Amino acid sequence: MSQGRALRLLALSVLLFGGVWPVTKDAMRFATPMWFGCWRAVLAGIATILFLAALGKLRLPRRGDWPALLVIGGLQIGAFFAFMHAALAHVPSGRAALIGNVTLFWLVPLAVLLLGERVSRTRWAAAGLGFAGVFVMVGPWAFDWSAPGMLLGHALMLAASLSWSVAILVLRRWPPRSSILGLLPWAFALAGVMLAVIAAIMEPGGGVGPGAWLQAVLIGVVAAPLGTWATTEAGRSLNAVLASIGFLLVPIFGIALGTLWLGEPFGWDFMVGGGLIAAGVLLAAKG
Repeated sequence: MSQGRALRLLALSVLLFGGVWPVTKDAMRFATPMWFGCWRAVLAGIATILFLAALGKLRLPRRGDWPALLVIGGLQIGAFFAFMHAALAHVPSGRAALIGNVTLFWLVPLAVLLLGERVSRTRWAAAGLGFAGVFVMVGPWAFDWSAPGMLLGHALMLAASLSWSVAILVLRRWPPRSSILGLLPWAFALAGVMLAVIAAIMEPGGGVGPGAWLQAVLIGVVAAPLGTWATTEAGRSLNAVLASIGFLLVPIFGIALGTLWLGEPFGWDFMVGGGLIAAGVLLAAKG
C-alpha cells in the first residue's frame, strides 16, 4: 500500500475514533463501560457480517488468518477496550485517552528490536516531539501520584497501548491471507465474547440503558467497523514512528470535539502539546 493511501486511512481513523471519545463519554450517563463496549463489538460484528454477506464475500477465516484474527479481536479490540475502561475508574478520561493511544512507548522500540525496522534521525526527532507533546498534555505535575489507584490506572493505560502495539507488530510479521475487512466479523465476535465475560465479572448489575442505545448503534455500526479497518491497515503499512505519532491525533481530535460539544476545559497545555504532536506527524511524514 502506498504511503499516501495509508495516510488517508490514518486520517479516517482519527476522525472516526477521535469522534468516538465524546460520544462514549456522553453515553456513560446511561450505560456502564464494559457492557457498552461489549455491545459496541456485538453491533459491529453484526454490521460487518451483513455487509460482507450482501457483497457475497462472507468467508470463514483461513488457517493463515488466525494470528491476525487473534490479535485484532483479542488485543486491538478486546484487551485495549478492557484496559482502557478499567483505567477510567482511577484517572480522568482525557488522560486515559492520551496515554492509552501512545503506541509510541512500545511500537517504535519493538519494531526496531524485533522487526529490524530502521528509523532515520528525522523520525527520531519526530518521536521526540510526540513524546514532548504527550508530556505537556498529560501534565504529570498536576496530579497526586500517592492517591489510591493513580499508579494502577496509569499501568492499565500503558497495558492498553501495549496491546495495540503488539497487534500492529504481529500483523506486520504475519500478515493475513484474507483481507482485514473479511476478518472483522470474527474479530468483533471474539472481542464481544471477551468483553461479555469481563463485564459479567466487573459489572454484574450493569448494562446499557435506553439513553445510550443511539450512541451504541452509531459507534457499533459505523465508527467501529470503519475505524478498526482503517486503523489496522494504516498501522501495518506506515513506519513505526509515523504510525505511532499519527495515532496520537485520535485523542487530540477527541478532546477538541469534547471541548466544543461537552464544554470540557481547553487550556494552554492542549494547544502547546497538540502543536508539538502535529509537528511530529509532519516531520515523520517527510522523514
